[in-house]
Amino acid sequence: MLRSGLGFRPRFALQVIFAIVTGLVGAALLHLIIVLLLPEFSERDAYTRILAKGEIHRFYRLGEKADRTGLAKDDPFVEVAVCAFDVADGPVRLTAANSGVPFWSLAIYDQSSNEVFSINDRTSAGGGLDLVIATPVQLTTLRKSLPQAISQSILVETRQADGYAVLRSLAPQKSFADIASQFLDKATCTPFEWRTRSRF
Repeated sequence: MLRSGLGFRPRFALQVIFAIVTGLVGAALLHLIIVLLLPEFSERDAYTRILAKGEIHRFYRLGEKADRTGLAKDDPFVEVAVCAFDVADGPVRLTAANSGVPFWSLAIYDQSSNEVFSINDRTSAGGGLDLVIATPVQLTTLRKSLPQAISQSILVETRQADGYAVLRSLAPQKSFADIASQFLDKATCTPFEWRTRSRF
């Protein structure tokens, strides 16, 4: 009995060591796989895909079929345009005149795809889109001496400089298709040029 007990202990110790080594090797392999796949997954997020559409501060229309960026609209009755923006150097203004589109909505997201703000034609003044996105410091500066050009604009605060906007217009019938398209084609997403912008 004494001999069998002594023989059991080394075997148990070997099993424990083997389990520890196997766990460490497995963890190392898993870590390596995650590190190698990280660039591929990071390129699949919405912000990165919108950046791949082209230059920032410009709306891009989405088609019914996914393009090289993998982006596409998901409803045949809704036209969609997206715009990436950066407010690090100054505010960005988004505008679109409503010339009869039955419904439109806008959602602002930060770089991590967290919704910062949303609005639609029912909650906007006059049914059109006119808002300024800015950091808290920029908004404080703007409010101290609000330029006439944006006196009627909605001021939206974002704590992250980078983000994107998704603008949608409804076309429930073919007769609305041109109106919905014109609404998006004429939408702007541009840096707000102001004479004291250097203060930002």
